[in-house]
Amino acid sequence: MKSAFFTIGFSLLGMLSASAAETQEQQKDLLEILQMGGFVMYVLAMLSVVAVILIFFYILTIRRNAVVSNNFMNAAEALIRKRDYLGLVAHCNRENQSVARVTEKTLDFMTKNPGASFNDVREVAEAEGGRQAGMLTQRISYLMDVGTIAPMVGLLGTVIGMIQSFMRISEGQVAGVQHMGLAEGVYQALVTTAAGLVIGITATIFYSLFRGQVQKYIAELEAAATHLLALLSAQYNRRGGAAPRPLYASNKDHEDDFPEGELPVNDRPELHL
Repeated sequence: MKSAFFTIGFSLLGMLSASAAETQEQQKDLLEILQMGGFVMYVLAMLSVVAVILIFFYILTIRRNAVVSNNFMNAAEALIRKRDYLGLVAHCNRENQSVARVTEKTLDFMTKNPGASFNDVREVAEAEGGRQAGMLTQRISYLMDVGTIAPMVGLLGTVIGMIQSFMRISEGQVAGVQHMGLAEGVYQALVTTAAGLVIGITATIFYSLFRGQVQKYIAELEAAATHLLALLSAQYNRRGGAAPRPLYASNKDHEDDFPEGELPVNDRPELHL
C-alpha cells in the first residue's frame, strides 16, 4: 500500500516537473520570437508602455466629477437664485470642473461688458463650452495615435525583415537553402507585424471605451451649462434687459432690485443684473 502511494507521488512530481519545464521552454520561445523582431521590437515596446500609461491615466482622470457634479450644480443654482454672483465666482474658482470654467468665463464676460446683450453672453458660454469639450476629446486622441502608429511600425519591421531575407537569399546558390532562408526570414519578419497589431488593437479598444465616456460627459456639460444660462436669462429678462450694475455696489442702494425675501445676507457686495 505504501509503495503504491510512493509510486503515485513520484508520478505527480514527475508530471509537475515536466509541466514546469514546458512552461519555461514556452517562455523562452516567446522571448526568442520577440527578439527576432530586431530593433523595431524596441520601438513597439516603447509604444506599448505609452499605451499602458495612457490607459491608467485616463481611468483615473476621466470621471464625471471632473466635468460636472451634482454638488456644484446645486450650489451654483442656489447662488444664482440669490443673485450672489461674487459668491458664484468664488465657488467656481474652488472647483476644478469643466462646468465651473464655463460659468466663470461667462460671469467674467458679464462683469467686464455690462452693456452686452444676453445673446452675447450665450455665445461666450457656448464658445467656452466648446473649448472644454475639445480639451476632453483631445486628451484621449493620444491613445488613438498609438493605436494607429503601432501597426504601421510593425509593418515597417516586416518590410525591413523581408528585404534582409531576400538579400541573404540572393547570395545563396542552392535552391533548397534559398527556400529555407526565405521561410526563416518571413517567419522572423512577421513577428513585428503581429506585435504591432496586438498593441494597436488593444489601444483602439480602450480608445473606443474612453470616447464613449467623453461623449457622455460632454452631453452632460452642455445640459448643465444650458440650465445655468436659463437661470441667468430668467433674471436678466425680469429686469427688462437692463445693463448689469457695477461689480461692487452696496445693497442699501439697490434694495429695490431684489424681490421680497431674497435680500442678500451680511451685506456682501454683489453683481446685480
